[in-house]
Amino acid sequence: MNAQVKQIDFTGQNIYAGFDVHLKSWKVTVMAESFVYKTFTQPPKPEVLYNYLKNNFPGGTYHTAYEAGYCGYWIHNKLTSYGIKSMVVNPADIPTTHKERVQKEDKRDSRKIARSLSAGELNPIYIPSIQAQEDRSLVRTRSMLIKDLTRIKNRIKSLLYYYGISIEDAFPHAQSHWSNRFVSWLDGLELSYDSGKYTIQALLTEFKHLRGSTLEVTRQIRLLAQTDTYREKVNLLRTVPGIGLITSMTILTELELIDRFSTLDKLCSYIGLVPSTRSSGEKERSGDITPRGHDTLRTTLIESSWIAIRNDPSLMRSYLTYSKRMESNKAIIRIAKKLLSRIRFVLLNNEPYKCSIS
Repeated sequence: MNAQVKQIDFTGQNIYAGFDVHLKSWKVTVMAESFVYKTFTQPPKPEVLYNYLKNNFPGGTYHTAYEAGYCGYWIHNKLTSYGIKSMVVNPADIPTTHKERVQKEDKRDSRKIARSLSAGELNPIYIPSIQAQEDRSLVRTRSMLIKDLTRIKNRIKSLLYYYGISIEDAFPHAQSHWSNRFVSWLDGLELSYDSGKYTIQALLTEFKHLRGSTLEVTRQIRLLAQTDTYREKVNLLRTVPGIGLITSMTILTELELIDRFSTLDKLCSYIGLVPSTRSSGEKERSGDITPRGHDTLRTTLIESSWIAIRNDPSLMRSYLTYSKRMESNKAIIRIAKKLLSRIRFVLLNNEPYKCSIS
């Protein structure tokens, strides 16, 4: 007598998978509604997870979530292409118990993500387009090279000081440091032994390489700014005092779509230009700006604000007013919010900024 085989069907049922991402493996927890089905380790491949869900829960509606981090968004894009409802979440937004904080491990992390996903407690972060991700990488690479260049400059000057070589005698003005003539002077320095000469030459070689790479990346950013994707918006942003080409490209590649923020307050909160607050009962206290935010954009806006107050009389007046009742570093944060308001206006309305005293 032939046995009947009944095909399992999960049509109409939600299956949740939360996973903790690592370079060589993923720790995955699968839940069916509020029931924990299984926690297991799998290779770091989206297709493996998809095949597991498809084979074990055929016909189900699959939901997955993982923490934003070093791996970017390619996992999300791949899972989405399989028809999975994927989300990437900010690690700080995942509900966590004290026990989970002090006894952190991959299994607990994956279960925590799956549990919060099935309970509807997670909010996804914005996923930029692939073009925005790659354009952003180019602009961020320049920032990284600038930091490396500054580091190697400091090492060279520190070595000169260690050897007792005075820069001021040959180049009294700091503006002339790192000019071609200054680099030639460093090339021609004579030390007592070859080892000292070789040390300076090794650092100079690294400096020249980094400077060349920085110039080439900057050239590529300028070319990118002239493409149809960015040209018009870059020209609009550059009408705002304190905003140059590199700053414009940083803003555009990091934000991508300005209209995804319905209000200025939400945009300020995203960047981290809002104060941290603490309230209890009738008492409410506001502290320094929140540590949570977009470090790249926040740093860029604050640096631009120092330039803007020298070129916009309205911002200068506001800065002087704020400085009378608070420290200059806090006053410039207020200016950064005003500058961000101008940036938001020109991008939303496609109108150049007009400087005024009003």
